[in-house]
Amino acid sequence: MGLPEFRATVREWLADALSGEFAPLRGLGGPGREHEAFEERLAWDRHLAAAGWTCLGWPVEHGGRGLDLAHRVVFHEEYARAGAPARVSHVGEELLGPTLIALGTPAQCQRFLPRIRAVEELWCQGYSEPGAGSDLAAVATRAVLDGDRWVIDGQKVWTSLAHVAHWCFLLARTTPGSTRHAGLSYLLVPMDQPGVTVRPIEQLTGGSEFNEVFLDCAHTAADLVVGAPGDGWSVAMRTLGFERGVSTLGLQVGFRRELDALVELARDSGALEDPLLRERLARARMGLEVMRSHALRTIGDAGYGASVTKLVWATWHQGLGELAMAVLGAAGMVAPEGELTEWQRLFLFSRADTIYGGSNEIQRNVIAERVLGLPREPRP
Repeated sequence: MGLPEFRATVREWLADALSGEFAPLRGLGGPGREHEAFEERLAWDRHLAAAGWTCLGWPVEHGGRGLDLAHRVVFHEEYARAGAPARVSHVGEELLGPTLIALGTPAQCQRFLPRIRAVEELWCQGYSEPGAGSDLAAVATRAVLDGDRWVIDGQKVWTSLAHVAHWCFLLARTTPGSTRHAGLSYLLVPMDQPGVTVRPIEQLTGGSEFNEVFLDCAHTAADLVVGAPGDGWSVAMRTLGFERGVSTLGLQVGFRRELDALVELARDSGALEDPLLRERLARARMGLEVMRSHALRTIGDAGYGASVTKLVWATWHQGLGELAMAVLGAAGMVAPEGELTEWQRLFLFSRADTIYGGSNEIQRNVIAERVLGLPREPRP
């Protein structure tokens, strides 16, 4: 199907699907708002799956539709334009699924991929730790092979949606005495077991989509390691590449919708008459166009373009939150009846944009050291 026909098909299907029982879900969910109508959004994801709108880029033999990059970009753009709710199965579908397809065993693919595609099992990502956030190579969680299972001890933090996930893919140090990137393994661990404790972290926005995860003699089967034991770093980097992939185009359509709404707010409130605010809004519009152009040029790039993309969108979106507060003025300092407005929530949660998914500092180091060839930053 050609791109114009595919776009029309996607647009028509979404318009129809979001006009019935799922209509109240428009615009719900997403970063800082994952608590909104979670069960209803889960039902929506399963509705998408039943209609064949999940796992669009997965190969047909793995249950996907095998669509090329251009068609997937169109889907994400139309999904965002329709105001469809934020997906709850993103981690499994967009991160783990492609990783298993690329590096998993046939048995792992057969066990997990059908349940991810049907949204029967939800996943979370266990990378960050109290002492290994942006410096992921400092992972201290350990796993020991004991017969037919791995026994895991340690702690993860900032684990998105761990409280609703059935499984977690995590990095653990499996080679005694190893340091940094060496000796790590990429394990698939069930969350529903006595050795796993999940503790929600309350955010500035009042939500708790991030969590601490404590692993106390938790275990998983010996064959649930992706890639070779000790080669977890390269597997994890492959997953991060998928995290910054095609769905970022849909993310940017959402940004455009936020900016348009902010411009309307500034016009209605009279703030647009302020020449400085008007210039900042214009610069935000130009920044959005630059961001889209860069993403289209580099998407699918296996190199370090993803680091630039993450750095650009995170900084831009955080700036949009600050701009929203400037448009609101003094009114932005007050939460009506104790409830945050959408702009206050945007401002507060966007403080995390430049941290999660690889902090700005780490992205700049990656670009400086691995692209520009500058000297490595001294380590303590």
